[in-house]
Amino acid sequence: MTRSEPTAHPALVVDIQYRNPHCPALGIDVGSLSALRKRSSPQQQALPQRLDFHLLVLVTRGSGTYMIDFVDHDCGSGTLLWIRPGQVHRYPAEPGLEARLVLFTADFPPPQLPARALVDAPSGPAHWKLAVPDATSLTTLTGLLASEHVHHGSALAETTTELLRHLLAALLLRIALLPEPEGEPAPLGPNELFTRFRAELERSYATTRSVDAYAARLGVVPKTLTRACRQAVGRSAKQLVDARVVLEAKRLLVHTDLSASAVGRHLGFTEASHFGKFFARLTGVAPGDFRRGLGLDGGRPQTPGR
Repeated sequence: MTRSEPTAHPALVVDIQYRNPHCPALGIDVGSLSALRKRSSPQQQALPQRLDFHLLVLVTRGSGTYMIDFVDHDCGSGTLLWIRPGQVHRYPAEPGLEARLVLFTADFPPPQLPARALVDAPSGPAHWKLAVPDATSLTTLTGLLASEHVHHGSALAETTTELLRHLLAALLLRIALLPEPEGEPAPLGPNELFTRFRAELERSYATTRSVDAYAARLGVVPKTLTRACRQAVGRSAKQLVDARVVLEAKRLLVHTDLSASAVGRHLGFTEASHFGKFFARLTGVAPGDFRRGLGLDGGRPQTPGR
């Protein structure tokens, strides 16, 4: 775990690397929010964190507010949250909220999972308010994971690892059956081209904002790429590119002390004014105003593009 020390801006993000203290070689860990709180100070819990692994949070008791990438999610019993690698989140401050936590690395689930499981998505649906049958199923599956995780190492390690891998697959497939969360665009049919574009966008958003360039890299014409994006998530390729850039700009503005012009340079803008106009067009506010008033401790921003 590493932490950058604040200089001018106080809300710096803490980068958290995956580590299973009980089974260092195992790519999954299962625990509870109360246990996590016992291991860390209130100051550590209050800081925004960026994970390099997946985190599933199933709320089992109490209520509170969970921040994921500048959106506050109201949580109560039966809420499911999915924080993906690279997303910025902050644990709820309310002491009465309890949750089961499932942490896993991107390479731990079985490779044959369908695209609908969204394990490879850099972002995606993050917040479900579960119906009772769904909450019961997910509680059962996370309970099985927790039980088998405790026993890992007491039997054949290879066998118990595969058991955990397949139990996680069952959990992810059960999540894939959930209705789309309120406010999230329903996937209209994931396809190979969209999957490849999503991966290329994640690699290159800081240097490339041209849909033509992405299409050329993927061996298609821009119209074909845009059609694939609309079929998958109902948004154009240009909308997805811009949304990814502005999300990273928000993260850098709130979680680092970089100037707005430095943030713009980091994201490939040659002129500070170009970055300012781009950010204002996408968010409705100037970069400096977002940092001062719509960061982690300000109002509730609109749902960001992902």
